[in-house]
Amino acid sequence: MRLHKLAMLLLLTTTTATAASAPVHYTLDPDHTYPSFEADHMGLSIWRGKFDHSTGTATLDTVGKTGSVDVTVDIASIDFGNPALNKVMLGASAPMCQTQCGMFDVAKYPTAHYRGKLTDFVDGAPTKAVGTLTMRGVTKPLTLAIDRFKCIPDFMLKPRLRCGADALGTFQRDQFGLDGGKSFGMDMKVTLRIQVEAVQDQ
Repeated sequence: MRLHKLAMLLLLTTTTATAASAPVHYTLDPDHTYPSFEADHMGLSIWRGKFDHSTGTATLDTVGKTGSVDVTVDIASIDFGNPALNKVMLGASAPMCQTQCGMFDVAKYPTAHYRGKLTDFVDGAPTKAVGTLTMRGVTKPLTLAIDRFKCIPDFMLKPRLRCGADALGTFQRDQFGLDGGKSFGMDMKVTLRIQVEAVQDQ
């Protein structure tokens, strides 16, 4: 009898743990998600800009310490706060280049895509996203450090949750064919600063 009770207890514990660790699915809120970036300009100043439109999904299992993120960025929504520069960056090449130099070429490559796994959980919150960035037809590894992560009941959609995060990462833009200004000695390093919010699916 004791053996039977022990077996039932183990089964109940396993079942409860499995149910508790089910992943929760989220949809990114495009009105509160803005990938921004910083890049060198001629060694003189740091240009900053952002993308105004992105879509995506995420999953989160705080008990199992797993999760994922899948984000697509609309390149045409780039905004430097300078319409003339926006136009140059969206083209295939900059007009001031003596030879061909790569810009976003939005007509051919309209989106960028990031797909990653949420890792290194601390107190139920991920501190990293380890994945890949695809841009201009090139895919490279990209790890993002998650500096801040929090989930709360959405005050308009209770009991559904809203999660928010700030993430940071760097890459070399010439590895993606974005080598405009490289011949002038411009630093190819780009810093990403991403604010993101996502709402639990119904």
